[in-house]
Formats: sequence, structure tokens, C-alpha cells
Amino acid sequence: MKVKKLFLWTLSFIVALFLIYNVMVLFTVIQEKMFLPQDYIFWTFSYPISRLSFIFFYYFIFAFFAKKVEIMKYAKRNGKWFYPTFVFANSILIYTLLFNVCVITNNTIINHTFLSPQGKVCNYSDIVRIDTGVSEKRSFNPLVHTKGDFYYLITLKDGTAIDLNDVGGTKNNKDVYEVLEATDRTLVNKGINKTSKIETLQYFNRNLIFADRIENILNNVK
Repeated sequence: MKVKKLFLWTLSFIVALFLIYNVMVLFTVIQEKMFLPQDYIFWTFSYPISRLSFIFFYYFIFAFFAKKVEIMKYAKRNGKWFYPTFVFANSILIYTLLFNVCVITNNTIINHTFLSPQGKVCNYSDIVRIDTGVSEKRSFNPLVHTKGDFYYLITLKDGTAIDLNDVGGTKNNKDVYEVLEATDRTLVNKGINKTSKIETLQYFNRNLIFADRIENILNNVK
């Protein structure tokens, strides 16, 4: 019986993981259909809001390892506020994640956010600064970069900061870092001020196949 129970638990765990993965894929497809114009080059999930998707992974872990009987008793006792609050909070979370897309075209940046779901359109000329490098400090906080993470931060005239490294997809499925490297060359050639922490490259995993492109981006400074 223990073997059968373990098998069923493992099977349920695998099926749940598969379902979560497919839900995230569906979520991405919906974003692509809603936000991408014909002339887009690539699009990103806006950091750090994109990291809130970890909450659904925590739900998954919680559902498998928490004491479900006690949770159900608690939910039943406090059902008048528990269920409406849970539904409302997760509706806000899904909306926030859905409208959390930055689209890069040949000459514009379209930033979709919680407060601007229709997208705020800016030109490349609205970029006042580029900051790029590799994070030096280790962190277990899923909402911030940890040691070894590459970042490519652009700052607009209104103070909005967008990390272009959290790429959701590219036109014609081109290599992500090839596209980012080409975009970096375009922005730098336009004379946009760029600060590159080249010395932090030592924290990046040089065994990754796109490591050379990251190095090229960090070295591309005028």
C-alpha cells in the first residue's frame, strides 16, 4: 500500500507540474496575441513584477506539503472572507502579471503596466541611460537579482526603469542574446549614455553558450 500511495503521489506531482507549465505557456501565448505589433523585435516581462509568478509555484508546493485538513477547516470557518479575498487577490495578481510586458520595435518601446494596460509608447530618444552588468551579491529573494544574473537596465526620461534581459520572445524566434546584442549596438550608436560594469563579468557563468554575447554587450561602450 505504501508503494502504491507513493506512486500515486509522485504521479500527481508530475501531472501538477505539467499543468502549471502549460498554464504558463498559455499565459505567454495570450500576451503575445494581445500586445505584439507586426514590427516588434522582441518583448520582455517587466522585472521585478515578472518574479511574482513564483507565487503560483509556492501555491503548488503548499498544496502538496501543507496539512490540507487543517487548511480546509480554517477556510470553512472563515469562508465569508477567506474565499472572496483569495479570489480577489489572485485576480489582481493575474492582471498584474498579464499586463506586464515591454515590447521593443525598430524605433519605439511600448511599456504595458498595471496602470497603463494599453501601453505607453516611447521613442529610443526617450532613453536617458543604460546600466548593464552582472549581479555581484547572492540573494534568496526571488524578487531581486542574485549573484551571476545578467541585467540590462534602460532608464526613460520619466524615470521608468526597464530590464530588457527578461525576454519573453523574439521575432521569428531568433536567438535572444543575438537580438539583445544587436539592440545594444543600435542604442549605443545613437549616443545614449551607457554604464557597463565590465569587472562584474567574473561572476557570470562563462560555460553558457551565450557568454560571448554577454561579454560583447558589456564591452560595447563608447
